[in-house]
Amino acid sequence: MANLTVSGHFVRAALCGAERQQLETPALLRRAGISPELLRAPGARVNSAQFSRLMQVIWQEMQDEFMGMGPRRCKPGTFATMCSLLIGCSTLESVLLRAYQFSNLFENPVCMRHERRGEQIALVLEVDGPTHDPLLFFRESILVIWHRLCSWLIGQAITLEQACFDYPYPLHGDEYRHIFHCPLTFEADRTELIFSARFLSAPVIRDRPEMKRFLKTSPADLLARPDEGNSYTGKIRGLIGRDFSRPVPDFEWIASKLHVSPQTLRRRLKQENTSFQEIKDLLRRDLAIYHLGKEDRAINDIALLVGFTEPSTFHRAFKKWTGMTPGAWREGETQEGD
Repeated sequence: MANLTVSGHFVRAALCGAERQQLETPALLRRAGISPELLRAPGARVNSAQFSRLMQVIWQEMQDEFMGMGPRRCKPGTFATMCSLLIGCSTLESVLLRAYQFSNLFENPVCMRHERRGEQIALVLEVDGPTHDPLLFFRESILVIWHRLCSWLIGQAITLEQACFDYPYPLHGDEYRHIFHCPLTFEADRTELIFSARFLSAPVIRDRPEMKRFLKTSPADLLARPDEGNSYTGKIRGLIGRDFSRPVPDFEWIASKLHVSPQTLRRRLKQENTSFQEIKDLLRRDLAIYHLGKEDRAINDIALLVGFTEPSTFHRAFKKWTGMTPGAWREGETQEGD
């Protein structure tokens, strides 16, 4: 199965703290298997495994789980210690209460505080003290980690109803559509995630052995892998599959498999800030990047695999997606592997 990919913006953003401390960021990238040269392309992307490794390299090198962006240094092991305390909780509500208490043990705490608003819960980001977060990665990563951690603990994807941000729409704001899968509000009073209050009573289903395995790759893995959960985007990706050399299922067939009308499905995808055509295009892009990194297929063969009968059409589409031709992309990957 092809890896999903992560925008090069988030790679550059994750390195902001390291750059500020004058660390050799090209060396950090290479340790994660990422070509610094390839990253210069406007549409550069890395696979989820590379991004996960980069997070681990940064934390190890900086000895700071806040990556030099937070109001204080967050010593390695802090996240794991918090998780070991959360595994004893009975419900998601008790998880959120205990995590908030844990975070407040530290000077200049960084917390996710929940508050009930009728039938909804707002999970509000609170940061006490100045941050170095010019590309917003620190705030974004906390929201993503907490949403996915909570979903993992209760064994079901928490469907977001809204995501709010106390800053203007950023240059990379289009990426938010594929991260949160819900209506987005910028220049809000607070940065918060809003979801149904019914999730608060959901039981924690994980045990300590599961948590031990989970912590081997988290929270890096939580940041690296797009969380599509119960979204229609994720369901459609699963129904389409990874073989574009065969005809792609049409929209009406997809709707019937999901037991909704085509009109309802279009409305749901609009609420998730995407479309059927975009889902297909992004699948093709990620699949092409996956195969280009493997070096065992000719570029013309990859074009057929991702659904292009004419190699020239594939070259144009790939350059539109990434800012580079397939050949230049593969050359950059190959040079990094040598």
